[in-house]
Amino acid sequence: MHHVVSDITGATGMRIIRAIVAGERDPDVLAAFRDIRCHSSVEVIKAALVGNDRDEHIFALTQSLDLYDFYQSKIEDCDRKLEAAVAALTVRVDGDVPALPKARTKRNQVNAPSFDVRAALYCVLGMDLTQIHGLGPLLALKLVAECGTDLRAWKTAKHFTSWLCMAPGNKISGGKLLSSRTRRSSSRAAALLRLAATTIGRSDTALGAFYRRLSSRIGKQKAVTATARKIAVLFYNAVRFGMAYHDPGAAAYEERHRTRVLANLQRRAKTFGFALAPLPDAEAVS
Repeated sequence: MHHVVSDITGATGMRIIRAIVAGERDPDVLAAFRDIRCHSSVEVIKAALVGNDRDEHIFALTQSLDLYDFYQSKIEDCDRKLEAAVAALTVRVDGDVPALPKARTKRNQVNAPSFDVRAALYCVLGMDLTQIHGLGPLLALKLVAECGTDLRAWKTAKHFTSWLCMAPGNKISGGKLLSSRTRRSSSRAAALLRLAATTIGRSDTALGAFYRRLSSRIGKQKAVTATARKIAVLFYNAVRFGMAYHDPGAAAYEERHRTRVLANLQRRAKTFGFALAPLPDAEAVS
């Protein structure tokens, strides 16, 4: 069945497996448990369920299903404990908390806790970290678990990114800079931020455009680190000062970068006694 159902722990797979363990063997009846969202048709699923049902295979399937249910119950216990731990944190905002902003995406994360992580973090921090592109509810929860809710231990965002080993190195000997490579780090927070940077590489956002520009110029590995540093600065400013993040979009970033490059070229040309002028358009040339 795993050849025709992408996730056997989904709605379709679990219905069929539980029916088989309960004693059902008719492929027509089993295929009727197909969820409407399943990409495979009833005929394809029915053909995959035709075979010899040996007793030892059914026994092994029953044992696996019991273990799956047991682990699911333990995961549920962990989620309840985690929910209570998040709720016990000190709420930063006094008085009435503003309404939770609209979620950027409605897709549920795989292996996410069973409670509303986004709402729980909003009650603790007074802001929605998931508005920062690359930070989903579960990743934001992990970052808060690693760094805490009080970031006053780091005076500035530069101190915070230096602690994460995402700031350029400063290896100097004899007054000469030998290397500016970032230091190696085993920080789980840094690994989470790099994961966030990787996920937004193809997005139509300012951070995504920044990642693509650096990736084509200095390589993907350095681009991931640079983008992760930007996300770390946004995370620090959001948690420490309550700054809200608004994405200007990839087009706005590209235009701002173009304006900055032109200003640098004009300044350099002026130092050599030249003045830059735009090329005539196509109609003027013709």
